[in-house]
Amino acid sequence: MNDLYLTGVRPWGGPLSDVAIRDGRIAAVTAAGGPAPEGVPLLAGEGRLLVPSFSDVHVHLDSTRLGLPWRPNDSPGGVWANMLHDRAHWRDGGPPMAERSTHMLGLLIAHGVTRVRGYAQVDADCKLERLEAVVAAREAHAGRADVEIIAFPQAGLLREPGVPALMEAALREGAGVMGGIDPCGVDGDPVRHLDIVFELADRYGVPVDVHLHEPGELGLFSLGLIIERTRALDLRGRVTISHAFTLAHTPSPRLDEVLAEMAEMDISVATVAPPGRNTLPLTRLTEAGLRVGLGDDGQRDYWSPYGNADLLDRTWQLAFTNGFRNDHLVEHALAVGTWGGATVLDPSLPRLRDVRDRPGVAVGDPADLVLLDGEAPAAAVQDRLPHRTVVHAGRVVAHDLALV
Repeated sequence: MNDLYLTGVRPWGGPLSDVAIRDGRIAAVTAAGGPAPEGVPLLAGEGRLLVPSFSDVHVHLDSTRLGLPWRPNDSPGGVWANMLHDRAHWRDGGPPMAERSTHMLGLLIAHGVTRVRGYAQVDADCKLERLEAVVAAREAHAGRADVEIIAFPQAGLLREPGVPALMEAALREGAGVMGGIDPCGVDGDPVRHLDIVFELADRYGVPVDVHLHEPGELGLFSLGLIIERTRALDLRGRVTISHAFTLAHTPSPRLDEVLAEMAEMDISVATVAPPGRNTLPLTRLTEAGLRVGLGDDGQRDYWSPYGNADLLDRTWQLAFTNGFRNDHLVEHALAVGTWGGATVLDPSLPRLRDVRDRPGVAVGDPADLVLLDGEAPAAAVQDRLPHRTVVHAGRVVAHDLALV
């Protein structure tokens, strides 16, 4: 049984409380200091904050160099050029990719993540090799986190022979999400690209996750094709747009129209909190009723030297790039990084709509939780202290940045 009793915690910074967990779900939240149940493991909260665990819904588990000696970054920039750069070097990292992926997934969990949607590149070069590495990482951490694997055609579906067949094989061999990427910008044939993506997703009964870096009108064109296919195949609630940079470039009233179309089809968004002109209008998305989650993206790989597998760090970046200063807005970024991502993975969960929504720590909620140091949730985002305890399905899986 996944039973646990937390003493002296502050759910979302509220009053000091005790929390009973039974069968992996929150069973009771009471004023602190009451009698503890007999025969149930106790976890001393020490007055720390209690929030939902982090959900990393956009992370490349198959290309990391975290834990390896520093390598000066010489990536050329641009999606295609960086893909070729990664292709030329990813096998030269030292330890096998399965070992690197397993290490990185462990770091994510140790920092507070218990829900993951991770990418496994599938192409004519690596075939299913990188998928196998991510599957091995998932198996190594089974019981510590729930991990969905996206079969991801980083090099497109059409530019090299045999890729659609490899993608189908990936869906048979451990991937549970069908990926796509820049239908116009990478493959140059958006109709055929998306036909393949949605046909395979429909055939295998899996969700869709499309990387959409395409800007402005080009991105809106691809997004319109995605919405059409979502409607035609009745994949409501089963499609995610990752990055969705076009939403950062689209002014009102057109943006309002697009968000309404996405909300009608319950198309979710995964962001990695990019700076500059690609920063998504976070509050506009959530207030429109879209499910929005946060991801770490690539972590110190052959694309970029950035990344430390700490989604609390990325939550700070989400708040910073959106210009959030008031506590309730910084907390909103934390709600997106925790519960928001959970709703991307499970559309049946109640979504964030108001910037003051603070779900995930009430009776009946899954006992996927993280205890953080901080006077208030906004302070925890600013300070990002290491004294954390991570609970998955009612079991402690990490403490003070170390796996249990």
